[in-house]
Amino acid sequence: MANKNVEVMRGNPETAVKKLAIPIMISMLLTASYNIIDGVWIAGLGQEAIAGIGFITPIFMILNGVSVGLGSGATSSISRFVGAKNHKKASQSAAHSLLIFLIASVVLTIVLLILQEPLLKLYGASGESLAQGIKYGTPLFLGLFAFIFANGASGILRGEGDMKRAMYAVVVSVILNAILDPICIYILGWGSAGAAIATILSSICSAIVILYWILVKKDTYVDVNLGEFKFDFSIAKDILKVGIPASMDMLVMSIAMSLYMIFISSIAGEFGIASFTSGQRLYLFAIMPLTAIGTAVTAVVGSSFGAKNGEYISRAHKFGAKFGIIFGTCVTLILVVFATQLSTIFAYTAETAHLVPEITRYLQIACLCLPLTGAGMASSFFYQGIGKGTISLSWTIIREVIFTVGATFFFGIYLGWGLIGIWAGLAIGRAAASILNYLYARYTIKGIRETLGN
Repeated sequence: MANKNVEVMRGNPETAVKKLAIPIMISMLLTASYNIIDGVWIAGLGQEAIAGIGFITPIFMILNGVSVGLGSGATSSISRFVGAKNHKKASQSAAHSLLIFLIASVVLTIVLLILQEPLLKLYGASGESLAQGIKYGTPLFLGLFAFIFANGASGILRGEGDMKRAMYAVVVSVILNAILDPICIYILGWGSAGAAIATILSSICSAIVILYWILVKKDTYVDVNLGEFKFDFSIAKDILKVGIPASMDMLVMSIAMSLYMIFISSIAGEFGIASFTSGQRLYLFAIMPLTAIGTAVTAVVGSSFGAKNGEYISRAHKFGAKFGIIFGTCVTLILVVFATQLSTIFAYTAETAHLVPEITRYLQIACLCLPLTGAGMASSFFYQGIGKGTISLSWTIIREVIFTVGATFFFGIYLGWGLIGIWAGLAIGRAAASILNYLYARYTIKGIRETLGN
């Protein structure tokens, strides 16, 4: 299995991106369903619970971003060694990745438990919404090791092109989460905390399954033997030069989201936050296929870069961008046409029904950026594939902080358009930055091809 996956990565780049993207897409959509499932069950707890958990979202993005970012570092490092046909280095990279996941888990648990309440207050949480946020966040952060190892170890499998088994592990965890959510929230009476506990338990199962394949069954391309582990700074650096900037991607997005929420809270209070949070759940779900395509681009570009094949690098990026635009357009049409019906999923009680019109407006305006975001995603992940994580991070800052925060402030606050201005700013800022990102990636690829002579 492993050798077959490796050969796919080394073969036709368009075929490789497509074959690798589909299982990643399914995995990410299933992972995003954690958020959707939690949102559906939490809606029954009332507006305060929805808002309280919404205030946790930026912090959760940091946690999830670190796990995905470190996994991206593993993917980039391993795929480049695979392309260079260096099995020993690929295996050493996998072992060092596991050590990095462990250290990150311990550090982040301590930091987030200390900072969660001050951060929630900074976002505007108070009273019952603050209490609900802490109730949800505490068990979530205590179990964050599960997220980091589940997402990080998936990155090891992606680095060698083994996307299907990473998907299987996610299927198990999502099914388990769907079963545990109503039990923990309502039957056991744990409320908001129950949603977090269900998610953590599900993630632990996913991590155990993947680590079993890598460390016990040992049928992966990489051969990890912890008993013979010797720390190599150069390998750790190779992982972290992509992993740290990729992790900071989500930190930057979290900071940007914190600013959006401050703007929204100043305009419409808990009503605005609850509307944004519910709509954002669907936006994050919709963006998963685009992220999946980008992740496939990372693996294929990494392998091509390791093999010093400039033509394949160019073709992988261009196909990924086209694939992203097509998928983004399809998703946008669904969100716009069925906006009201989708909004009702998160506002089905008498107490929350008044949120439906505003959630609908969010979906019909803010999500219009998705087609162009598809091209931007492929471009950002291309930089990770060639080991240039700092450039990928730079474009995240340009997109989310400079363009999108600037646009939301301009339309929502400065021009006084209110929530509609915030939604318009989200769409315009992200779309404009994505166009520039794609053009710069093509310029970068031209330079790589000239250097490689192909």
